[in-house]
Amino acid sequence: MSFLPTIAGLCLALIGPALIASFDNYQSLTSKVLGQIVLATLAIVILGIVIFWEKQPLSSIGLHSWHWHSLIWGLAFAGFLIFIYSPLLLWAMNKLGRSGFESGLDELTKLPVWYLIFAVGSGGIVEEILYRGYATERLSGLTGSYWIGGMLCAIAFGIAHVPLWGWNAACTTVISGGLLTLFYLGTGDLLPCIIAHIITDTVGIIVKSLRSNS
Repeated sequence: MSFLPTIAGLCLALIGPALIASFDNYQSLTSKVLGQIVLATLAIVILGIVIFWEKQPLSSIGLHSWHWHSLIWGLAFAGFLIFIYSPLLLWAMNKLGRSGFESGLDELTKLPVWYLIFAVGSGGIVEEILYRGYATERLSGLTGSYWIGGMLCAIAFGIAHVPLWGWNAACTTVISGGLLTLFYLGTGDLLPCIIAHIITDTVGIIVKSLRSNS
């Protein structure tokens, strides 16, 4: 593994989304759209680093040819996150008296649905490429441990969600990020993670927004 391009890629993958998110609360809708475009560009740059600078195949970050079992695994894991993990998480947070995603969802319901669809789709793809695919694989390679690499990525994933969701919700995002990392390491395929991520955010954000505005 080439050291310099990997360090550059890790800096972009781990720090870039957090920097973009830190400006989110101060943006107009136009700026929010531009922020999503910048985030997508970041993923394209990472893919370019993998192919042209590291000279590695995309399979080195879990991107393989399409297979039907990827869809099946993605749907199954989305079902677990929506119907098992999320209810247990909400129950635990209520028991502990901790606030969750309410304030962030209140802000998102003020935005048009077309933007939420765009953000959920691009965010699910980009975040999985940056955190689960690239950063997990490269940090694991540098540290010699998938446990360490996965843990560091889950923490970075949570921190990137602080600006919109707050610290309490971001801490739970560390857990969900860890579950996605374990799922990725178990399948070795990034596509099911992308599918599960998009479906879960669709139910948690877009569907709730539609209900709130109906």
